[in-house]
Amino acid sequence: MLGQVLLATSRSALVRRSVSGFPLTRKVVDRFVAGEGVDEARKAIERLTDAKLTVTVDHLGEETRDAGAAAATAKAYVTLLESLRPLGLGSRAEVSVKLSAVGQQFDEALALAHAREICAAAAANGSAVTLDMEDHTTVDSTLGILRTLREDFPSTGVAIQAYLFRSVQDCRDLAVEGSRVRLVKGAYREPASVAHQSKGDVDRAYVRCLRILMAGKGYPMVATHDDRLIAVTELLADRFGRSVGDYEYQMLYGIRTDRQEALAGAGHTVRVYIPYGDDWYGYFMRRLAERPANVAFFLRALGGK
Repeated sequence: MLGQVLLATSRSALVRRSVSGFPLTRKVVDRFVAGEGVDEARKAIERLTDAKLTVTVDHLGEETRDAGAAAATAKAYVTLLESLRPLGLGSRAEVSVKLSAVGQQFDEALALAHAREICAAAAANGSAVTLDMEDHTTVDSTLGILRTLREDFPSTGVAIQAYLFRSVQDCRDLAVEGSRVRLVKGAYREPASVAHQSKGDVDRAYVRCLRILMAGKGYPMVATHDDRLIAVTELLADRFGRSVGDYEYQMLYGIRTDRQEALAGAGHTVRVYIPYGDDWYGYFMRRLAERPANVAFFLRALGGK
């Protein structure tokens, strides 16, 4: 119930103003967000890659409603990628893009054009782009843009949200040679007509999707902090003959860092999702909704503890 309330408020302008006005909010946000500018993001990237982790970087923002803002988001990604080029990180540092941040909601062709710019900048680094998945109304558009991008940038990946009923079939369609799929549980408030609602049902849907991806010919990116799902991943990797380099784990910046380091120490590729930028509110609220421990951390900080 608490998670549903937090998801509902993730798009509330009133709550945004209230939460942003708390004096200690910044302290908590810093746990989940690397900073507001390129320099802060680059420092986080260097720190994590020096620790034998890999990264995917998200310039925060979504639901852009004008062409100027969409262009600014695309430019921010290109600037970040150009700043990383001298580091020679290659595939160790990719980026994640929400298509709604580059114009998807009002001009799909514009969003595709901006996504191409970002993909080209990533390719120049020897890196790649993964398209984040947003609410269920955007799935068909996002998958259509993915197909077009892969014609010129075949390493472009996509996130699939296991809690959507349609995701089992989407995973079947995407479990092909060269495909890169990040499997997540889902972080938006969706109606019962399109998505599983209970934690147990979502977990079971995740395993069904994971089995399809691990049995397929693509490259699964297993986004989870759940030890049970990590154990299932290892069992499926063994069952389908996947070696350590044939899939990767993805975890969020600031969450379960000890587990990230342990998996990397065991030889796994662990990619940390690093968000940066000043439009942090929606992302922050979804992180609180995902885990009660995050809410407790927030309340302790507000209490000065």
